[in-house]
Amino acid sequence: MDFNYDIIVVGAGHAGCEAATAAANLGSKTLLITMDMNKIAQMSCNPAVGGIAKGQIVREIDALGGQMGIVSDKTAIQFRMLNRSKGPAMWSPRVQSDRMKFIETWRDIIENTPNLYMWQDTVTELVFDRGAVTGVKTKLQVTFTAKAVILTNGTFMNGLMHIGKVQIGGGRVAEPASYGITEQLQQAGFTTDRMKTGTPVRIDGRSVDFSLLEEQKGDEDFHKFSYLPHVQRKLKQRSCWIAYTSEDVHAALRQGLEFSPLYNGQIQSIGPRYCPSIETKIVTFSAKTSHQLFLEPEGESTHEYYLNGFSSSLPLQTQLDALQRIPAFKNAHIFRPGYAIEYDFFDPTQLRATLETKLVKNLFFAGQINGTTGYEEAAGQGLIAGINAHINCHGGNPFVLHRDEAYIGVLIDDLITKGVDEPYRMFTSRAEYRILLRQDNADERLTKKGYDLGLATSDRMHLLEEKESEVAKLINFVSNFSIKADRINPFLEKIGTATLTRGVKLIDLLTRPHIEIETMLEEIPALKEIVENIPGRTEEIVESANIKIKYEGYIKRERMMADKITRLEDVRIKDKFNYNEIQSLSTEARQKLTKINPETIAQASRIPGVSPNDISVLLVLMGR
Repeated sequence: MDFNYDIIVVGAGHAGCEAATAAANLGSKTLLITMDMNKIAQMSCNPAVGGIAKGQIVREIDALGGQMGIVSDKTAIQFRMLNRSKGPAMWSPRVQSDRMKFIETWRDIIENTPNLYMWQDTVTELVFDRGAVTGVKTKLQVTFTAKAVILTNGTFMNGLMHIGKVQIGGGRVAEPASYGITEQLQQAGFTTDRMKTGTPVRIDGRSVDFSLLEEQKGDEDFHKFSYLPHVQRKLKQRSCWIAYTSEDVHAALRQGLEFSPLYNGQIQSIGPRYCPSIETKIVTFSAKTSHQLFLEPEGESTHEYYLNGFSSSLPLQTQLDALQRIPAFKNAHIFRPGYAIEYDFFDPTQLRATLETKLVKNLFFAGQINGTTGYEEAAGQGLIAGINAHINCHGGNPFVLHRDEAYIGVLIDDLITKGVDEPYRMFTSRAEYRILLRQDNADERLTKKGYDLGLATSDRMHLLEEKESEVAKLINFVSNFSIKADRINPFLEKIGTATLTRGVKLIDLLTRPHIEIETMLEEIPALKEIVENIPGRTEEIVESANIKIKYEGYIKRERMMADKITRLEDVRIKDKFNYNEIQSLSTEARQKLTKINPETIAQASRIPGVSPNDISVLLVLMGR
């Protein structure tokens, strides 16, 4: 056995798995250290991947050559495209996953990735030499050396779980916490704080009366996460179920509020505003008499269900009393109660855009250690950290995604520029260029970048080139094909849309809200022939063409806006100013610019507290 590696990844959650496989696939000799090799990529909270904006991140990971989309498709027991009633910029894929098969599939990938090794142990200390990390020490008294280390510790650093008055040290239920690294990094000058999150009760489905619940089935169409055609959903598809709380349920919950760590001062950490506990809901939204809950299966055949929307740190008996006042759960047997957990995180403004720390060279942070929440946000960071750790070891330009290129770029820029005052969760509203950052075009945006890195395969590039060629053929045809009014008006009358007074190009009809390429196939044989001759992935290609046709104006306008801002991304200012000496800047701007030391004028403009006037001052000083 060797004890010397290019890269060591600490923690095998969603960030760690992506970081380790990316680094290894790029050619770095990589060691993944985890406390438990049987819980790789464990879904600690809900058994699902994707959702609003999160689904876009998963498609971006896949487009770059990462693994999360592949694992999610292979282990999906339900797929839904959320927000289909809105425009395509808002469409967000989501799957329910088989929790155990998710772990098995990830483990299989890791064990069969060249250059990637595993070690089961707990890292207790980092090894430093002259301002750089050079390895780690473990609980088993083993020292491993490395050129770069990526910390992806999740909720394990000084993790503490709460169920009413009960406190248990740990990073997840039945799993120990990790101690030592936080204290060491504090001594090295890092700023740290505590965050909290929670998880709901798990219910035995055999004790649920499903006749009293509203069924929510999945989609059966072609959509999925991975752009690879051979990756498909093959597991048995299962429904989710909807339930509602009531005043009676809320009354039972209120009886235990004084024992809730969230309210009695037992937990002082920063909590998630966008995924509140059930006790937070009944206090914050006290006027609401009912809250929606989702009962989600944890696997293809298991009876274990996750009650989404019922996260809690209340005492066990309070949780059970409230739960059993919901008619469908009157006789519910639970596998375990919900609990809250608090853990250490590090201020992400201490990171570069590559996710390397500013204080210690070759040390990278990814995932919840940076103040984020969610498997997808963690995986996206892990991928970027793994790529850049490899580049640090073997040379090359840093790999950074900009805000107009990917939701992953928005995520990382928000973290390193603004920091966090609550667990960071991605939303479409955080992206100013979301018409450009759609889930359908992640391959067009990122696969070439992944290929140039050596992460995305030649097969992926071929698939992208084929898709772009077929989409272009469709758009070229409809742009040049003329339709006479008397030929098409009977059809237009039939579908209830305005008739023509003169001939038009087919593309002019396709810009109408209720007319798409599929709508016109029977009316225009030449169009039908082109579609039928598309070599595979027909629905995906037709959908892509439809979106480009209908939203061409919006896409072009947003691209122009992005290009204008991108020019400021080229004005580099890192280490060029002593901001404290520039008296024409506001006091707050001097403080914030000194703390962040932004790479570019564009990043400086996004720092809270830096005004447009402050940016103008910097541009004048740069001679612009």
